[in-house]
Amino acid sequence: MMQNTILMLAFFWFVFVSPVDAQLPKVQVKVVTCVESLVPNGVGRSRMFETDLEVNYLDFTSKQTDDKGDRNKSNRKDIRIKDYQETKLLNLYNEGGIRFQNLATNDALMMSKINDMLAQGWDLFYVGAGVESKMINVSVKKALLKAGLKALMEDDSKEENKNDPNGLYMTRYYFMKKL
Repeated sequence: MMQNTILMLAFFWFVFVSPVDAQLPKVQVKVVTCVESLVPNGVGRSRMFETDLEVNYLDFTSKQTDDKGDRNKSNRKDIRIKDYQETKLLNLYNEGGIRFQNLATNDALMMSKINDMLAQGWDLFYVGAGVESKMINVSVKKALLKAGLKALMEDDSKEENKNDPNGLYMTRYYFMKKL
């Protein structure tokens, strides 16, 4: 009876527990980043980026401990890559304010890229978006909705509270493909 139990446990171990690592699918991840300018008068730059270049983050990583507080001395020129694809997008604003045709054009370009990635066997598994701008005050946002972009130019508040019309809207699309 004991021998059968041991054989049964060994069977379950080899069939269900030990091959867990072998069953994990190997995947590749790709990130496509879109940066859209929130700078008025169409003077900003908007782009979509991706790279096929593989880098090892450990090459630029240092470990901090209580005993050792050395700062990371990685050189920026060694980290910076120059091998990437860049697709021009249109700015969200022009002299007249928000340019809805530009938004539609950017959407079409991004959809084209996403559809191309899906056709190549990539799965879109996450989308992250964010805005970088000093326009975080709720009253400022409400005023902008009521008055439009013109309110940005007529800001007479103290310098540290002034509305900053400059900013970026960034979206990152995360794709995954089983190898």
